[in-house]
Amino acid sequence: MILETERLYLRKMDQADLESLRKILQDEDTMYAYEGAFSDDEVQEWLDRQISR
Repeated sequence: MILETERLYLRKMDQADLESLRKILQDEDTMYAYEGAFSDDEVQEWLDRQISR
């Protein structure tokens, strides 16, 4: 845990977040500003970059 408030729990991302991220990053409506939804490989690459940062 990095930070916790009454309404928020902030933590580092890990590989267990992959399925939840797929639901977001592969949704056409959500990803319209990114020129479309991500593929499975793109979601994994995005998560890997976030973890490495």
